Amino acid sequence: MVLAHIRKGFWAAVLSLLPCALATAPAGADGSLEYAVKGAYLYKMLPFVDWPQTVFPAPNSPITICILGQDPFGAALDKAVAGQRIGPHPITIRRDATPDDTSCLAVFIDIADPAAETAAVRAFDGRPVLTVTDSGAPAHGIVAFVVEKNHVLFDIDDAAAAKDGLSISSKLLGLARTVKPRKAAP
Repeated sequence: MVLAHIRKGFWAAVLSLLPCALATAPAGADGSLEYAVKGAYLYKMLPFVDWPQTVFPAPNSPITICILGQDPFGAALDKAVAGQRIGPHPITIRRDATPDDTSCLAVFIDIADPAAETAAVRAFDGRPVLTVTDSGAPAHGIVAFVVEKNHVLFDIDDAAAAKDGLSISSKLLGLARTVKPRKAAP
């Protein structure tokens, strides 16, 4: 019962962003509706992730979502995060990021070359960065979007999140299609 309530609230929040996203990116063969949904998910996942406090140089440092490679979101993601905060942290977007960019706390990786994409995902291993990859990506980030029966879903590798110093709320884990669990403490 509680899980159903959490799912309803999460979906309501995601769906509330769709009118903004759809206004700037009409549905079509280019997948813009798909990426409006993925962009909304990306932004709405952030409050369910805890980063080590050491990643914030100041109490009001931003949570930066970086786009590494292609940017399928366009203005929809900017509109979704405009003026938004998670606690004292404003949310910002950085495009044309590189794997050595230390300001990224979440990164969406979409690189056409499979070897380069795999290398980019691996470059974030061991760092407290929420890595997100797209459907069909050769390497999976902590979160991997999946399109199944025309629905955007996501898988979560909670073991990788733990290894990278991130804690993902059970509320978000409960919404994932699949979860690779973290190892139990001895």
